[in-house]
Amino acid sequence: MSGSVPGFVPRMLVDPDIGLFRADERVFTAMLDGWRAQMLARGLTTETIKQRCQLLERFQKFTGEFPWQWGPADIEDFLAELRSGEKPISLKTLRSYSNAVAMFCAYVTHPGYGWGEFCERTFGDIPSQICFEWNMPRHTTDDAVPAKKRSFTKAELQRLFDYLDDLVDREYAAGSKRWLPLFRDSVAFKVCYAYGLRRREMTMLELEDFGPNPHVSDYGRFGALQVRFAKGTAGSGPRRRTVLTVPEFDWVVDQLRAWTSNGMRERFPTADRSSALWPSERGARMSLGSFGDAFAAARDAVGLPKELGLHCLRHSYVTHLVEAGYDPAFVQTQVGHSYASTTGLYTSVSSDFKQKTVQQMIARRITNLEDPDA
Repeated sequence: MSGSVPGFVPRMLVDPDIGLFRADERVFTAMLDGWRAQMLARGLTTETIKQRCQLLERFQKFTGEFPWQWGPADIEDFLAELRSGEKPISLKTLRSYSNAVAMFCAYVTHPGYGWGEFCERTFGDIPSQICFEWNMPRHTTDDAVPAKKRSFTKAELQRLFDYLDDLVDREYAAGSKRWLPLFRDSVAFKVCYAYGLRRREMTMLELEDFGPNPHVSDYGRFGALQVRFAKGTAGSGPRRRTVLTVPEFDWVVDQLRAWTSNGMRERFPTADRSSALWPSERGARMSLGSFGDAFAAARDAVGLPKELGLHCLRHSYVTHLVEAGYDPAFVQTQVGHSYASTTGLYTSVSSDFKQKTVQQMIARRITNLEDPDA
């Protein structure tokens, strides 16, 4: 059999008498094994691979059939049911699911792996691609970010940060031990905003992630931030990027100095367990959920909309840099987006900024008309 079946099929199917007992289930399992090996060779993370394989198993159980029997209607029915249940999945999840099925179909239909020829000989049918542009969710700027997800205005951020500062001062004056974790949370949220970090990126920061910018000595050791747990692409695991401290957010340098240089961090009994920038009261590092709860409590206390979550600080960073006149390519690099269109989704400039931009363009047009040589 190994001589007649090309590609990876002979490696996946050890038993030469595949047709004698539950051939369809064994071949499908072999297909998943082969796809898993392909994804490992591409450098994808084991967690991503596990989730994709589980999804294909779930899809197979939903259809009751196997890849060489699947058609476009099967994936449409599967996704339609997920979108119409009591808890419909988001467009982002829908897109992820359809992409996974499409990638699996691309694997089993590729002639280099030999599954088509093998299935035709064994089952009298061949697998085909079932995901196309006309039955997969489109990736558009309109649905990539929920409508209510937006940037904080500068006034909203001022209210939020003033509340946190006042809360720390009140607890400290009252002799309460709560002032220290409140101060930690306050600094963490300001760092998240001042560097445009994702929630996990902020949570995973270490003391040694900060370093000087040789071109801006005034910031000392806080001239640049090395983000080690940036979001990867296509399940490839965390990426790294360097975020420079910019003048519009240089106030964060004093916050970081107060947290790291004045012994504040070391007051936590768990601070010596690791170099985590944000130790917790009981563990070496604060959890993402704890930060999320603390941020939600502060947001609710000042009466801001519930849709303004911790991730919206990152949106605010992008928006406020654009409003300050920074080159969009620089902003894109700072936040680690692969595509300018993604950065554009994060931008929700204020009406004042739009009006000023229009007025500047009108003034420039008038100047050019009055003095063409200017």
